[in-house]
Amino acid sequence: MMHKLQMMLVLALLTMFSPVAGTALAQGHRQDSLQMLTSLGDSCMKQYNTLEALKYYQQAYGIAKAIAGTQAKENLDLPIDKLEKLPEEKQMEIIERLKRAAEMSAVVDCGIQMKLADCYYKRADYRQAADLLKNVPEDSLSHEAFRELAYSYQKQGDNDSYVYWASRLVGHYPMDGEMVAGLILGYTQQSQPEKGIICGMKYSLRDSTNILVNRALADAWFMNRDFSAAAKLYDRLLQQGDSTFNTLYSAGMSHSQTGNLERAYQCLLPALYLSQMHHQGCAYRLGVVCVDTKRYEDGLGYLTLARELMKPDTTVMKAITLSQGEGYYLTEHYKEAVDAWKEHLRYNPGSIATYYNIANAYTYLLNDKEQAEANYRKFLDLARKEERPTEKLAEMIRNAENVLKAFEKMRKIKHKSR
Repeated sequence: MMHKLQMMLVLALLTMFSPVAGTALAQGHRQDSLQMLTSLGDSCMKQYNTLEALKYYQQAYGIAKAIAGTQAKENLDLPIDKLEKLPEEKQMEIIERLKRAAEMSAVVDCGIQMKLADCYYKRADYRQAADLLKNVPEDSLSHEAFRELAYSYQKQGDNDSYVYWASRLVGHYPMDGEMVAGLILGYTQQSQPEKGIICGMKYSLRDSTNILVNRALADAWFMNRDFSAAAKLYDRLLQQGDSTFNTLYSAGMSHSQTGNLERAYQCLLPALYLSQMHHQGCAYRLGVVCVDTKRYEDGLGYLTLARELMKPDTTVMKAITLSQGEGYYLTEHYKEAVDAWKEHLRYNPGSIATYYNIANAYTYLLNDKEQAEANYRKFLDLARKEERPTEKLAEMIRNAENVLKAFEKMRKIKHKSR
């Protein structure tokens, strides 16, 4: 109820002032309305009501833009000495253009800009948040707003822009460990781990215990193929109590690369347990390390597990190969269709219709009677086991039997002609 009364007061203020820009009265009413709307938005944000807050902040931002535009026009420094040399009509045209340009480029109050951007950010509208914040001067951005600017690009999948703004933020706040770690990872994703290493080492000169930074820095060393440096840093993380799967697995991989197989075993074994025996890469690498350290029985077991884990999802592969076969067939790529159907049979060996389709393709399209006959017989072996064949299946059985009879007649004719 209170918000409704306050909003009615705001609307009253908005309708009172004159539309003529530049008057002290209009400016005063605008400032009052701006403060009221901003206060209402702040109140909604405290209650996590971003929907209502957005409405107030958007109105406040519109007023702030109008105020900034008016002030920009009033403070416009006109080149009088040059204008005096032109005809009066031309002078007025240029002055109007300069005023419009000043109004368009006017800098809006940074505070309301950041409040509106914060509201957009909390509603996951990252594009709007970034568009607002990138136009705020860096020295006017609050630390939180600066972070929201960088993260807005990261959340949109724009790693290059994220790296740019994260690097600008770290320049202003060099001890923001979370952003330093993010920047290191950003550089690594850009295939520039060496830049990430430089960034991380600068931070580590002042704080070598930040787990987030050490994780990112270790990953950068690993991606830069300096496995010795990576292994040392992963071991430091483990000493700090960071015994997560990624740290253990990466430590094991690094030690494996440097030839420290016993230490690799000590890291990979708990890593595989943490993955609940589901990580195929970890199972494979542990199996290799076990074999190389003469733990043959364990190694063969882990390698068998890795092979099982690496098998594709049978259900998915059934669907993919069947669709591929149909797609190739309909586009008249018959050999590729047959290859796809044969692949389908690897995952679905009981597919009666697939044998029939392959046999028909060999008979009528690829002219390979030997392959056709073999697949018709496989089809009939399965089809005749059906206790209650459908009308369609019964028809397919008759067709296959007729084709096989025709093949047999052709063989007899050829034999007699010899």
